[in-house]
Amino acid sequence: MTTDQNALKRAVARAALEYVEEGRILGVGTGSTVDCFIDLLPEIRERIPACVSSSERSTKRLEALGFKVLDMNDVEEIGVYVDGADEIDPSFAMVKGGGGALTREKIVASVSKTFVCIADASKQVDVLGRFPLPVEVIPMAARAVKAKLEALGATVTLRDFVTDNGNAILDAKGLAIAEPEKLEAEINMWPGVVTVGLFAKRGADVLLLGTTEGVKTFAKGE
Repeated sequence: MTTDQNALKRAVARAALEYVEEGRILGVGTGSTVDCFIDLLPEIRERIPACVSSSERSTKRLEALGFKVLDMNDVEEIGVYVDGADEIDPSFAMVKGGGGALTREKIVASVSKTFVCIADASKQVDVLGRFPLPVEVIPMAARAVKAKLEALGATVTLRDFVTDNGNAILDAKGLAIAEPEKLEAEINMWPGVVTVGLFAKRGADVLLLGTTEGVKTFAKGE
Protein backbone atom coordinates (compact mmCIF):
# COMPACT_ATOMS: atom_id res chain seq x y z
CA MET A 1 0.00 0.00 0.00
CA THR A 2 1.39 3.40 -0.96
CA THR A 3 1.67 6.43 1.28
CA ASP A 4 -0.96 8.13 -0.91
CA GLN A 5 -3.42 5.26 -0.38
CA ASN A 6 -2.86 5.43 3.36
CA ALA A 7 -3.61 9.15 3.30
CA LEU A 8 -6.85 8.55 1.34
CA LYS A 9 -7.93 5.89 3.83
CA ARG A 10 -7.30 8.20 6.77
CA ALA A 11 -9.19 11.03 5.06
CA VAL A 12 -12.36 8.98 4.43
CA ALA A 13 -12.14 7.49 7.93
CA ARG A 14 -12.17 10.99 9.42
CA ALA A 15 -15.07 12.04 7.19
CA ALA A 16 -17.07 9.05 8.47
CA LEU A 17 -16.92 10.36 12.04
CA GLU A 18 -19.54 12.94 11.05
CA TYR A 19 -22.06 10.14 10.44
CA VAL A 20 -21.83 8.61 13.91
CA GLU A 21 -25.13 9.24 15.68
CA GLU A 22 -24.92 10.31 19.29
CA GLY A 23 -26.35 7.81 21.77
CA ARG A 24 -26.95 5.04 19.20
CA ILE A 25 -25.12 1.76 18.77
CA LEU A 26 -22.46 1.98 16.09
CA GLY A 27 -21.82 -0.82 13.61
CA VAL A 28 -18.14 -1.23 12.78
CA GLY A 29 -16.83 -3.24 9.86
CA THR A 30 -13.48 -4.79 9.01
CA GLY A 31 -10.40 -3.96 6.97
CA SER A 32 -7.53 -1.52 6.68
CA THR A 33 -9.72 1.54 6.03
CA VAL A 34 -11.96 0.62 8.96
CA ASP A 35 -8.86 0.26 11.14
CA CYS A 36 -8.19 3.96 10.47
CA PHE A 37 -11.79 4.74 11.44
CA ILE A 38 -11.55 2.75 14.68
CA ASP A 39 -8.32 4.52 15.62
CA LEU A 40 -10.14 7.88 15.35
CA LEU A 41 -13.19 6.88 17.43
CA PRO A 42 -11.70 7.93 20.80
CA GLU A 43 -12.08 11.53 19.56
CA ILE A 44 -15.88 11.10 19.74
CA ARG A 45 -16.05 8.56 22.55
CA GLU A 46 -18.86 10.41 24.33
CA ARG A 47 -21.20 9.88 21.35
CA ILE A 48 -20.87 6.09 21.35
CA PRO A 49 -22.63 4.01 24.06
CA ALA A 50 -21.56 0.71 22.46
CA CYS A 51 -20.53 -0.90 19.20
CA VAL A 52 -21.30 -4.03 17.21
CA SER A 53 -18.41 -5.45 15.23
CA SER A 54 -18.27 -7.63 12.11
CA SER A 55 -15.06 -9.47 13.05
CA GLU A 56 -12.95 -10.69 15.94
CA ARG A 57 -10.17 -8.46 14.64
CA SER A 58 -12.25 -5.29 14.88
CA THR A 59 -13.70 -6.34 18.23
CA LYS A 60 -10.23 -6.66 19.72
CA ARG A 61 -9.20 -3.29 18.31
CA LEU A 62 -12.32 -1.60 19.71
CA GLU A 63 -12.00 -3.21 23.13
CA ALA A 64 -8.33 -2.23 23.32
CA LEU A 65 -9.49 1.38 22.95
CA GLY A 66 -12.02 0.95 25.76
CA PHE A 67 -15.24 0.63 23.73
CA LYS A 68 -18.04 -1.72 24.75
CA VAL A 69 -18.76 -4.28 22.03
CA LEU A 70 -22.17 -5.97 22.10
CA ASP A 71 -23.22 -9.34 20.74
CA MET A 72 -25.52 -9.01 17.73
CA ASN A 73 -28.19 -11.04 19.53
CA ASP A 74 -28.47 -8.29 22.14
CA VAL A 75 -29.16 -5.60 19.53
CA GLU A 76 -32.42 -4.83 17.72
CA GLU A 77 -31.20 -2.08 15.40
CA ILE A 78 -28.01 -0.24 14.55
CA GLY A 79 -28.08 3.40 13.58
CA VAL A 80 -25.04 3.64 11.34
CA TYR A 81 -22.76 0.92 10.01
CA VAL A 82 -19.36 2.03 8.72
CA ASP A 83 -17.42 -0.41 6.56
CA GLY A 84 -15.20 -0.58 3.53
CA ALA A 85 -15.52 -2.37 0.20
CA ASP A 86 -13.27 -4.22 -2.21
CA GLU A 87 -15.34 -2.81 -5.08
CA ILE A 88 -18.40 -0.59 -5.41
CA ASP A 89 -20.40 0.09 -8.59
CA PRO A 90 -22.64 3.03 -9.61
CA SER A 91 -25.72 1.36 -8.04
CA PHE A 92 -23.82 1.14 -4.72
CA ALA A 93 -23.68 -2.65 -4.94
CA MET A 94 -20.40 -3.94 -3.52
CA VAL A 95 -18.00 -6.84 -3.48
CA LYS A 96 -16.81 -7.44 0.07
CA GLY A 97 -14.97 -10.20 1.85
CA GLY A 98 -11.33 -9.66 0.97
CA GLY A 99 -10.64 -9.76 4.69
CA GLY A 100 -12.82 -12.82 5.18
CA ALA A 101 -15.55 -11.23 7.31
CA LEU A 102 -18.31 -11.15 4.68
CA THR A 103 -20.96 -13.13 6.58
CA ARG A 104 -20.78 -11.08 9.75
CA GLU A 105 -20.57 -7.90 7.67
CA LYS A 106 -23.76 -8.86 5.88
CA ILE A 107 -25.53 -9.60 9.17
CA VAL A 108 -24.59 -6.22 10.64
CA ALA A 109 -25.56 -4.42 7.43
CA SER A 110 -28.97 -6.11 7.45
CA VAL A 111 -30.01 -4.51 10.75
CA SER A 112 -28.42 -1.09 10.15
CA LYS A 113 -30.48 1.95 9.28
CA THR A 114 -27.66 3.58 7.31
CA PHE A 115 -24.68 1.88 5.66
CA VAL A 116 -21.74 4.25 5.13
CA CYS A 117 -19.09 2.82 2.80
CA ILE A 118 -15.60 4.27 3.15
CA ALA A 119 -13.19 3.56 0.30
CA ASP A 120 -10.41 5.02 -1.77
CA ALA A 121 -10.99 5.86 -5.42
CA SER A 122 -9.41 2.60 -6.65
CA LYS A 123 -12.44 0.68 -5.33
CA GLN A 124 -14.94 2.48 -7.59
CA VAL A 125 -15.72 0.43 -10.73
CA ASP A 126 -18.28 0.46 -13.53
CA VAL A 127 -18.88 -3.30 -13.33
CA LEU A 128 -18.12 -5.53 -10.34
CA GLY A 129 -15.83 -8.51 -10.77
CA ARG A 130 -12.30 -7.23 -11.21
CA PHE A 131 -11.73 -8.16 -7.56
CA PRO A 132 -12.20 -11.93 -6.97
CA LEU A 133 -15.66 -12.64 -5.56
CA PRO A 134 -15.45 -14.30 -2.12
CA VAL A 135 -17.93 -17.05 -1.22
CA GLU A 136 -18.02 -18.41 2.33
CA VAL A 137 -18.90 -22.10 2.35
CA ILE A 138 -19.35 -24.97 4.77
CA PRO A 139 -16.07 -26.88 4.31
CA MET A 140 -17.69 -30.09 3.04
CA ALA A 141 -19.38 -28.11 0.24
CA ALA A 142 -16.22 -26.46 -1.09
CA ARG A 143 -15.76 -28.79 -4.06
CA ALA A 144 -19.41 -28.71 -5.12
CA VAL A 145 -19.66 -24.93 -4.89
CA LYS A 146 -16.34 -24.52 -6.70
CA ALA A 147 -17.76 -26.50 -9.62
CA LYS A 148 -20.86 -24.29 -9.76
CA LEU A 149 -18.75 -21.13 -9.79
CA GLU A 150 -16.55 -22.56 -12.53
CA ALA A 151 -19.69 -23.27 -14.55
CA LEU A 152 -20.36 -19.51 -14.44
CA GLY A 153 -16.97 -18.94 -16.04
CA ALA A 154 -14.91 -18.16 -12.95
CA THR A 155 -11.44 -19.33 -12.06
CA VAL A 156 -11.82 -20.48 -8.45
CA THR A 157 -9.28 -20.95 -5.68
CA LEU A 158 -9.74 -22.15 -2.11
CA ARG A 159 -8.33 -19.50 0.18
CA ASP A 160 -5.84 -20.63 2.83
CA PHE A 161 -8.03 -19.13 5.52
CA VAL A 162 -10.62 -20.07 8.14
CA THR A 163 -13.37 -17.54 8.86
CA ASP A 164 -14.43 -16.43 12.34
CA ASN A 165 -17.34 -18.82 11.80
CA GLY A 166 -15.05 -21.81 11.15
CA ASN A 167 -15.80 -21.96 7.43
CA ALA A 168 -13.85 -21.87 4.16
CA ILE A 169 -13.71 -19.18 1.47
CA LEU A 170 -13.65 -19.68 -2.29
CA ASP A 171 -12.40 -16.77 -4.40
CA ALA A 172 -14.00 -16.59 -7.85
CA LYS A 173 -11.95 -14.61 -10.36
CA GLY A 174 -12.92 -13.47 -13.83
CA LEU A 175 -16.63 -12.73 -13.45
CA ALA A 176 -18.15 -9.58 -14.96
CA ILE A 177 -21.09 -9.02 -12.61
CA ALA A 178 -23.59 -6.97 -14.60
CA GLU A 179 -26.57 -8.02 -12.44
CA PRO A 180 -25.20 -8.23 -8.90
CA GLU A 181 -28.52 -8.62 -7.08
CA LYS A 182 -29.55 -11.51 -9.35
CA LEU A 183 -26.20 -13.29 -8.94
CA GLU A 184 -26.24 -12.71 -5.18
CA ALA A 185 -29.64 -14.40 -4.90
CA GLU A 186 -28.55 -17.32 -7.10
CA ILE A 187 -25.32 -18.13 -5.27
CA ASN A 188 -26.91 -17.74 -1.85
CA MET A 189 -29.35 -20.52 -2.74
CA TRP A 190 -26.66 -23.12 -3.44
CA PRO A 191 -26.41 -25.84 -0.75
CA GLY A 192 -23.40 -25.26 1.46
CA VAL A 193 -23.04 -21.54 0.76
CA VAL A 194 -23.07 -19.47 3.93
CA THR A 195 -23.05 -16.21 2.00
CA VAL A 196 -21.55 -14.62 -1.08
CA GLY A 197 -19.58 -11.40 -0.89
CA LEU A 198 -22.05 -9.50 -3.07
CA PHE A 199 -23.77 -6.70 -1.19
CA ALA A 200 -26.42 -5.74 -3.73
CA LYS A 201 -29.78 -6.41 -2.10
CA ARG A 202 -28.45 -4.45 0.89
CA GLY A 203 -25.83 -2.16 -0.59
CA ALA A 204 -24.42 1.10 0.70
CA ASP A 205 -26.53 4.19 1.37
CA VAL A 206 -23.63 6.65 1.43
CA LEU A 207 -20.22 6.43 -0.23
CA LEU A 208 -17.32 8.45 1.12
CA LEU A 209 -14.67 8.21 -1.57
CA GLY A 210 -11.08 9.24 -0.98
CA THR A 211 -9.66 10.95 -4.07
CA THR A 212 -6.62 13.09 -4.81
CA GLU A 213 -9.01 16.08 -4.81
CA GLY A 214 -10.26 15.23 -1.31
CA VAL A 215 -13.14 13.19 0.07
CA LYS A 216 -16.17 13.06 -2.22
CA THR A 217 -19.60 12.21 -0.80
CA PHE A 218 -22.22 10.31 -2.79
CA ALA A 219 -25.69 9.25 -1.68
CA LYS A 220 -27.58 6.38 -3.25
CA GLY A 221 -30.10 7.58 -5.81
CA GLU A 222 -28.56 11.00 -6.28
